[in-house]
Amino acid sequence: MKPPTIIEHDGIFVVRDDYLPGGTKSRVLPRFLVGADEFVYATPAYGYAQVALSITAKSMGKRATIFVAKRNELHTRTRAAYSFGAKIVQIPYGYLSNVQAKAKAYCEATGAKLMPFGLDFPEFIHSLADVAIGLNIKPAEVWTVAGSGVLTRALQIAWPKSSFHAVQIGSFPKAGVATIHKAPEKFEQDAAIKPPFPSCSNYDAKAWQFIRRHAKPGALFWNVAA
Repeated sequence: MKPPTIIEHDGIFVVRDDYLPGGTKSRVLPRFLVGADEFVYATPAYGYAQVALSITAKSMGKRATIFVAKRNELHTRTRAAYSFGAKIVQIPYGYLSNVQAKAKAYCEATGAKLMPFGLDFPEFIHSLADVAIGLNIKPAEVWTVAGSGVLTRALQIAWPKSSFHAVQIGSFPKAGVATIHKAPEKFEQDAAIKPPFPSCSNYDAKAWQFIRRHAKPGALFWNVAA
């Protein structure tokens, strides 16, 4: 797989993984879709990992099964997961804890493999760090959005001397040493100020308003997906 593309936008260097179907996490997912034929993920409706898992599983001849809260209409990202062959299981009364519990029970009953929420496990984080190390750059300042905080923690391993900023979009993330900036929008809302490139509307795009105000010239922003 080609390394990430970096393009300058308004004085900020942006990792443009919106060019990559499935986004950043699909870069390293293939090495973890082993030991089973079916991989299960419990997700908020707005989550992008469901898309990354579905695309990667299809490319490997595996099955992705997505557990998500029941809605009147599937969210765009859940529809995208379905379009790439994922089985969609909608859970009534779908608090995330309930969705996760149902996904775990399904795996125990079927032998499918449950992927951790946010893909938050050490081997995955270190694999993402290896992607960043392979860029052979040393950014002084690094910005990300933090849902689970997996990406910023990976980049902190790759670039331990950099200054880190993470934009919180939901519950408080495990963001390592990053300075946290809380997005004013609700989790399900799109970014009020959109960046000048394709960016996931209620995830990565929410960082741009903070980058415009606070980032130093030449800072790096990691755009995970469109």
